[in-house]
Amino acid sequence: MVEWFDANSRDLPWRAPGTSAYGVLVSEVMSQQTPVSRVAPRWVEWMQTWPTPKDLAQAPTALVLRAWGTLGYPRRALRLQECAQEICQSYGGVVPDDVETLKKLPGIGDYTAAAIASFHYGQAVVAIDTNVRRVAHRALGGRLICPRPAAADRQLVEQFMPAPGDPLGPRLPVALMELGALVCVARTPKCQQCPITQWCAWQRQGCPPPQPEEIADAKRRVQKFAGTDRQCRGRIMAALREHPTGWRLADVAWPNEQQKLQCAASLLSDGLAEQVDGLWFLAGEAPTD
Repeated sequence: MVEWFDANSRDLPWRAPGTSAYGVLVSEVMSQQTPVSRVAPRWVEWMQTWPTPKDLAQAPTALVLRAWGTLGYPRRALRLQECAQEICQSYGGVVPDDVETLKKLPGIGDYTAAAIASFHYGQAVVAIDTNVRRVAHRALGGRLICPRPAAADRQLVEQFMPAPGDPLGPRLPVALMELGALVCVARTPKCQQCPITQWCAWQRQGCPPPQPEEIADAKRRVQKFAGTDRQCRGRIMAALREHPTGWRLADVAWPNEQQKLQCAASLLSDGLAEQVDGLWFLAGEAPTD
């Protein structure tokens, strides 16, 4: 699998030699629920603007939100800035290398902490995302459709890992993730390109189709976007990014006025927006006098 990764992995900017732990942290936060193709150019711009945790920690919040743009889930941008501030205040501007310490930082959960420890610091720690889970449940569990996340996932995934001290240990997690992203994909797995086909439980069982209940459960997990609060919040945030001198909520086009008001209120409570004299602003951009 590692040999396959060396020959086929994507040329992502944060994989370039010399990328800092902070750069890896930024890439992982940006990539949560956002396609890598959209993240890559935004990551480059971000790192050019704020190349260190100190730079981001000191940046005006409105600029951070504007730079986040259309990546979605803009609370991630706030947590990322809070994370940079904590790194500067408590760790001298250096991203910690310990998983448990990383998980104490704002916005950093199990996956992101493991990703930083593995991808940057070279630790044999598995970062379990959707791609990794899919490979594990297919290759080891014999299931085409990955079930809902469960605590037992870690035990299953760790069966891929070699014995402690094996030099391949630190490299296997990213190879496993890349395999799920490029080959062992959700809808039409490219089994003819897979380096572990001969060991795959699903292949050995004759590639059985999923059960009807598995298909139904997978369909229930698909998140729609049109008409959701997420889309409405995004519409409001887009207007605020485009109008730094303020914008009236009434001028934001949305078919459901009550939903728009509720979403605007949620942006206030999340610290993403501010309201002064009937005008709405990005957080940190409203006039103070």
